[in-house]
Amino acid sequence: MKYGIVGTGAIGGFYGSKLAYSGQEVHFLSHSDYLFVKERGMQVDSCDGSFHLDHVNVYQHPTDMPKCDVVIVGLKTTNNHLLADLLPPLLQEHTVVVLIQNGIGVEADVQKMFPHVQLIAGLAFICSAKTEPGRVNHQCYGSINLANYSCQDENVFTAILNDFINAGIQAGSVPYDEARWKKAVWNMPFNGMTVALNTQTDLLLKNPATRQLIRDLMGEVVGAARHLGITGLDEAFIDKMIEMTDNMTPYSPSMKLDYDFHRPMEIYYIYSRPIQIAREAGFPMPKLEMLEAELKFLQAAE
Repeated sequence: MKYGIVGTGAIGGFYGSKLAYSGQEVHFLSHSDYLFVKERGMQVDSCDGSFHLDHVNVYQHPTDMPKCDVVIVGLKTTNNHLLADLLPPLLQEHTVVVLIQNGIGVEADVQKMFPHVQLIAGLAFICSAKTEPGRVNHQCYGSINLANYSCQDENVFTAILNDFINAGIQAGSVPYDEARWKKAVWNMPFNGMTVALNTQTDLLLKNPATRQLIRDLMGEVVGAARHLGITGLDEAFIDKMIEMTDNMTPYSPSMKLDYDFHRPMEIYYIYSRPIQIAREAGFPMPKLEMLEAELKFLQAAE
């Protein structure tokens, strides 16, 4: 299959490069890095083995790209308004779009923009950053779960999943709602807390007070999901997420990097939307509502 990457950053750059390195035909949309990548290729520094792509199909404008069978969107959700212009040149009748993005409600809003496009949610569990042109720093983890939102052909979904697996990526298929809320169990506490307290993941867990607060915030997410009738989330999953983070390289999540580099933070889909959904269902999330308010204050002060 022919893949297109929209958003060649820490996420799109990593998974797209892995697919290309495995032999898939991959076409990258890159604005700021275009000339650098065209001349020098793409470097992935990875805990699982570093590699370099010498020749990259890279484009500065989507209108220069070919039609694709699969488009992977690695943009921050703060840029999703750009999809109205970025996606159409890449789409053909049966194109599947994989949204590797953070938050709750992303697919529903993109589906409204493109009613006839087939969508898959990509839930990445990865510590990855891109802080210089043409280079992705993959620190640890790297698995991805794919959840079918509106892909009509199960064989196509399976083929995409197998392409990820054959590229050396630990990938699995999971139910959509469960997948999104499971990702939120990690995202909602750690993204915002690293910003609010100007710290990294490891220090939040080393301090007994903030370790308990992280657990409380995770508990609110699990409680909301269970109240909404979503299974697969419980205290054992909270323990798993905390243990995973204990073993993680000290890490600044994407929202912390966005704040440090004076970029808009993904407050709406990571906080406001799930908090609203839970509240409308009769389940308040008071501690996460407080964190949301703090983040909005910090964003407004930028």
